[in-house]
This record gives sequence, C-alpha cells and structure tokens, in this order.
Amino acid sequence: MAENKSFQLRIITPDRVFYEGEVDMVEFNTTEGEIGVLPGHIPLTVIIKPGILHIYEAEAEKHAALHSGFAEVLPESVTILAEIVEWPEEIDEHRAEEALHRAEERLRSRTPETDIARAETALLRAMARIEVLR
Repeated sequence: MAENKSFQLRIITPDRVFYEGEVDMVEFNTTEGEIGVLPGHIPLTVIIKPGILHIYEAEAEKHAALHSGFAEVLPESVTILAEIVEWPEEIDEHRAEEALHRAEERLRSRTPETDIARAETALLRAMARIEVLR
C-alpha cells in the first residue's frame, strides 16, 4: 500500500476559513512545546500557544502568526480552530512593535494589579507577529 505523502490541513477562525489544502507537514507551538505533524500522525488534540505556524506544501512554504486555539490531529488531517491567525501581509509592523513594548513594560513594572498571564500572552503574540515578518 502506498504511503501518504500529504494530508488535509484546515484552519478556521471565527471570521473565515484561513487556510484549506493539502500539505506535506505543518509545525506550530502548543502548551506542551512545538509540534511537527507529518502524514499518518497519531490522533491527538492540543492547545495552541502563540507562535509561528509553518505550512509546508509540495512546492511552497508558508508562514503565519498563530495566536491561540485548539488543534485536532488525525492520521489524514489536521484541523486548527484558531482565535487569531495572520499572514505576514495582514500584520501592521508598527502596531506589533508597540504591543511588544507595552507587554514588556507591563512585565517589567509589575504591580499587584498586573495580570501576568495576560501580559505574557500579549508578549508572545507580539513576538510572533514580528517574527513572521522577518
């Protein structure tokens, strides 16, 4: 029996179907660490952590900033339900830099009112946006 060299990737946000197509591999961050998925991967469900989404198609590589959500991995498909995911051309670099500085300042000048988890998530999102632009 021939081995599959690709699988179906579907990325859905509340606003749109962000991506749908056949891919050779996909990589993204989870709360447990970075994951790379190839055809035939064991089934699992993971929580997404902000970072860079790498999509490897047969003839191209695509990258996007993936901020949060869940992923269902099956041997023949991966479905990502994302809160926010952005192609590089959709990102305003100036706004991303400002968000990075705000998050860094919140973490640097911690007060009892500072929501540390929220500030760390904002920092990771800003870093992902900036990194995908590079």
